[in-house]
Formats: sequence, structure tokens, C-alpha cells
Amino acid sequence: MIVSTQKPLEEIVAALEGGSRVFIIGCAKCATVCKAGGEEEVFRMQDALTAAGKEVTGTIVIDETCHMLRTARDLRSRREQVEEADFLLVLSCGAGVQSVAEAGEKKVVAGTDSRFLGNIRRFGRFEQRCSLCGDCRLSDSGGVCPVTVCAKGLSNGPCGGMEEGNCEVDRNSRCAWVTIYERLERQGRVERLEVITPARDFAHKRHPNSLTLEK
Repeated sequence: MIVSTQKPLEEIVAALEGGSRVFIIGCAKCATVCKAGGEEEVFRMQDALTAAGKEVTGTIVIDETCHMLRTARDLRSRREQVEEADFLLVLSCGAGVQSVAEAGEKKVVAGTDSRFLGNIRRFGRFEQRCSLCGDCRLSDSGGVCPVTVCAKGLSNGPCGGMEEGNCEVDRNSRCAWVTIYERLERQGRVERLEVITPARDFAHKRHPNSLTLEK
């Protein structure tokens, strides 16, 4: 899931300068889970903006704001409220904000910051485990991503700064390569570390990227 956090209210109000009427859009998927743009956050934002002197013309929580066709369809169902607004305030990841922007010509304001692709440790705690590099080496590293979990993103490790199994960047964190070694040892595959992993192919990380599935 995409982990996002809501921007400070002051920053959002500043971005709404020049207009008094706002339509608020939330996301029922990722933004709801990380408490950045679900129904509860949309209602709170409505109250906060009203207190700040803004008029909220309406609200909607779309099932997946990153789904471009669904977002456009759901906004059409609220056409009158959307048309009354000077701004569309989107409480979702950046992909969702851009889906809303493409659905019409209204001025769009991002109400959250997209942080990372996250795993859910438990409710309210998210950890980055994947950097979407497009050149996955997890089969060779015991299922631990060194690109992400290693603070230096080393494809081969550990580095010389590792001390007593901990990372030199954060002494309270376990070195990713020590974790990889320990896991491969338990699996009887430590010899895998004797193979030098070639440099990553950054061509897989080109921007903008796309994928079309064959029918």
C-alpha cells in the first residue's frame, strides 16, 4: 500500500488561497488505512476548513482514487457540487491526486504527502520494504530487499560500518546484510553470498513508466 500522511492544515489552507469553496475527495483504500484520507479524515477536514472560513460544497470517498475511470465516474455523480467548488482538495496519494486532476479542469490541491510503499506491521505501524526499483533481487537475498532495508542500498554487503550487527547509519537498527546472512544461514544457502551481485539496471526505473497487460 502507499503510505501517506496528511499535510499540516496551515499548508492546505494556504494552497486554497484565492478561493472560498472546496470539494473534498478521500480514498477508501490506502489513505483510509494510514488515516490520511478516509471518511473520518474527510469529515474532520470539512470541519477544519469550515472553521477556517471555507465553504465545503461536498465530499466523497472514492473506492480507489488511483483508478482513473472510476474516479472520473464518481466525480460526475457529484457534478453539481464539484462545479460549485473553486478547488478540489484530494486526501489520497499522488496517483489519486493526478486521477482527479485528469478528470476535469478544476484546480486540484494535494492534501497529503506520499511517503513510501509500505508493509503493515500492525494497525498504525507501517514499514518500507520495497523501493519499486523494477529489478528485484529478493530471490538471492533471502527475501530481504537490500535496496530498501539497507540504509545505503547496497547490492552487496555488509559495509565496513556495520558494528555488532547494527547499521552505522542508525545504531538502533539491525544491519540488513546481517539479517540476510542469518536468514540464508538458516536456509542452508550462505554460499549465495559468495556470488557478487551485479549493479542494478536503472533502466527499469525510468519515468514515467507504464504497463499494458496482454489480453
